Amino acid sequence: MSQISIAAVGDSFITQHLPCDEKFNALQEYFLQHDARFTNFEVLLHDFEVYPAPVSGGTWAAARPAVLEDIKKLGFNIIAWANNHNIDWNLGGLLTTLHHLEDSGLVHAGVGRNLAEAGQPRYLDTPNGRLALISVTSTISPWGMSSAQRPDVLGRPGANVLRYQAEHRVLPKQLKTLKEILEQTDINANRRLNEMEGFAKPVADGYFINDICIKSADTPGTITKMNPKDAERITASISEAKRQADVVIVSHHTHERKGLNKQLPADFARDFARMCIDSGAHAYIGHGPHIWRGIEIYNKKPIFYSLGDFIFQNDSVERQPSEFYDLYNLNSNNNVADGLDCRSAHDTRGLAVDRRVFESAAVSFCVKNGSIDKIELRPLSLGFENGRARRGRPEFADETNGKRILSEIAALSANYGTKIDISHNLGTIIV
Repeated sequence: MSQISIAAVGDSFITQHLPCDEKFNALQEYFLQHDARFTNFEVLLHDFEVYPAPVSGGTWAAARPAVLEDIKKLGFNIIAWANNHNIDWNLGGLLTTLHHLEDSGLVHAGVGRNLAEAGQPRYLDTPNGRLALISVTSTISPWGMSSAQRPDVLGRPGANVLRYQAEHRVLPKQLKTLKEILEQTDINANRRLNEMEGFAKPVADGYFINDICIKSADTPGTITKMNPKDAERITASISEAKRQADVVIVSHHTHERKGLNKQLPADFARDFARMCIDSGAHAYIGHGPHIWRGIEIYNKKPIFYSLGDFIFQNDSVERQPSEFYDLYNLNSNNNVADGLDCRSAHDTRGLAVDRRVFESAAVSFCVKNGSIDKIELRPLSLGFENGRARRGRPEFADETNGKRILSEIAALSANYGTKIDISHNLGTIIV
């Protein structure tokens, strides 16, 4: 018989040390009550001895390796780290992070020296049973994807990636008109030439505008679909993990959304979450958009479409490369604070002014002999009102704010038929 208790939070974008005060101690005490303590680790670890990539996942995410001590002191013992920042500092940054994580003793999943390493389940052995974690990202530059080893060619270090294809559907007459308009210009010349010469595949019943797929349909709209090859590979990993462990968790980093609403997952993400449960996972843990998405109970297993942020020190990065400054027409005489001021228009736009980015919840549940009876939610505050220097540090929310945070999560979850009872700063779902 196994009975594994799990506590999970979303993204830990940690760039500076957290003070060990009463708030820190309360979080530590909470996490240490559980067998498995999970977060998504969203920065690269190095001492700026590596070369930056020319583009980033939004910020060139970097922290000194010592921040791992904060993660460990809080009690985390298993982390995912496949995400859109894996290649911010080229392969050098990825490999230094891999080195520091391997030395830390933390169980970590989602990135490796090749696809086999990146995609394999990683196991946490506890006194009450064994938990497997599979970590996947869909939001990432193609340069950050790991590749399979061949007998004659090395595999590429990188992340375990679930690719997807968006299909934008228009009426047949609209597609005809669109093609006529585009082919009067050279906008799509490269794609058309690549298809003619066999370097790219055309699409049946449609048209590619560079990498954008337009298809003819009776009903206009946009849908996204999983890459079937990636889905099959990840399903095989879940199959392996469920035979080797008592509990299987799939972590999925995805910023992709439905339309303009960041709180709605993309079609493919919802399909993938259900596929994971159908394949044997006990829970799907989503993160990425830096805000909460709802909770769905599917076949008596939880799908957390996004747990939001746990630590978000995006505006406390120590250094950024020249490309960061170029975005804002700054030069070598400027510093990080100047660049952050420009990006946020002095804290009047972007993530810095979105309260939802700095409020979330920790979730906990127990898997007993493969079944989950209930899920509990503890609301978290990340100091939205504290200004750049202290914003992004986690603590348990007070009862007034906690009730509001849980009510907002409950409203999002109601869209999936999930009911959250709220009492005494605690949310409860009976599965």
